Amino acid sequence: MQIRFISSRPADAAALVLPVGKAGIASLGDAGLESATAALVRGAAEGARFDGEPGTIAEIFVPQGNGAARVILLGTGSGTEQDLERAGGALTARFLTAGIPALVIDLSTLSTAGATAVARLLAAAEQRSWRHDVYRTRMPASARPTLERIEVVGAPEGIDAAWTDAKALTGGLALTRTLVSEPPNVLYPESFVERCRHLEELGVEITVLDEAAMRDLGMGALLGVSQGSVREAQLLTMRWNGKGEGDVDVAFVGKGVTFDTGGISLKPGAGMEDMKWDMGGAGAVAGAMKALALRKAKANVIGVCGLVENMPDGNAQRPGDIVTSMSGQTIEVLNTDAEGRLVLCDAITWVQRTHKPKTIVDLATLTGAMIIALGNEHGGLFANDDSLADELLAAGKATGDKLWRFPLSPAYDKLIDSPIADMKNIGGRGAGSITAAQFIGRFVEPEVRWAHLDIAGMVWADKPGVAWDKGATGFGVRVLDRFVRDQFEG
Repeated sequence: MQIRFISSRPADAAALVLPVGKAGIASLGDAGLESATAALVRGAAEGARFDGEPGTIAEIFVPQGNGAARVILLGTGSGTEQDLERAGGALTARFLTAGIPALVIDLSTLSTAGATAVARLLAAAEQRSWRHDVYRTRMPASARPTLERIEVVGAPEGIDAAWTDAKALTGGLALTRTLVSEPPNVLYPESFVERCRHLEELGVEITVLDEAAMRDLGMGALLGVSQGSVREAQLLTMRWNGKGEGDVDVAFVGKGVTFDTGGISLKPGAGMEDMKWDMGGAGAVAGAMKALALRKAKANVIGVCGLVENMPDGNAQRPGDIVTSMSGQTIEVLNTDAEGRLVLCDAITWVQRTHKPKTIVDLATLTGAMIIALGNEHGGLFANDDSLADELLAAGKATGDKLWRFPLSPAYDKLIDSPIADMKNIGGRGAGSITAAQFIGRFVEPEVRWAHLDIAGMVWADKPGVAWDKGATGFGVRVLDRFVRDQFEG
């Protein structure tokens, strides 16, 4: 779907959208409607009890020439960025498959909104139009998208820069959603890398370690997960030097298990197909790197994706195996389905030794326990630094990628001590998400600020959200982009 800015409202617009705030029906006088049309629209809105709540819609047909046109009232609530985002997503959700090829939004009724807020409304409209229909060869005409463009009249000053940033974020979200949605026979470690190659055209430096290179570096934890699969593991690194050559401001590390059977600790068959999105952390890292590159962020950022497939063949890792990580620490593998932390620990060790970042944020669909704790409303946040935790919480609140902080402490750390190795990869039944974070924390250097985002309940949705339909949400991209903007771009 295209979004275009135009200088004046077309006289023959077949579908005119007028944003209206709470109890803002009176603002229709600013919309340039003929008096009779305005009265009709006002009466219809009142009859439908339209009150301007964010995301609410009232649709009125009015005479136009020998036919009729639509006037669409779009509720924008109090006019906050969050309210406008909700409005933009609701607009596309209502009209994407409604048989209308174009909408015209007249912002004259939204004169108090700034460029950033308007860009967020429009970005949500575009993001909500994303679909993954590439494998659908038969689709009813009524289910096919018809909305091709939105034309915008009366955009505020500064919209060009704000829209450039919003478009960049939308591009990153689209990449993440596509990666998360692809089936596991199409998306596996090597093809994940190829899906990210186009970032080089945007100025992102890409390097890849294959299994032989990782074996030489001693990445026994990551390779242990991969050894049951015919698909070779990959360690993908994406570097964006927005400040030019120099120190890395922050490293993002993503768990990229492109399919997770659980290995020998096999998952139940029912629902296993969902495990194609167990690479959602790596997908979010890739999408964030694209967003940063598209908007030419003034920061130096490294994105690392540990890419593996966890399969149960005759060569697969067994419960009871002991592996040696790149850090030299040994791990007793009690459950092969607790594999994401094994991938992350070697990826984190590698990025510390190679690029020496002062701040690391890892993202992973790590534990089912996180879904039990938070459902599908928040991602879990763990951090060894209070200021870093506060920065990420603020970024999550501002963007809608909401996070909730959990504790770390030596008391939990004892739950993963092993009697025959340095640690075991699972604790007991309780505090499963916390002990997983404690495990990862053992591989973080003392001077490094580190946060772990457990996003198991957030990368895939069974019901539509503000700016996404059912399926891949793109969670993580927005919070990482905002975190970089707020903390590393002066």
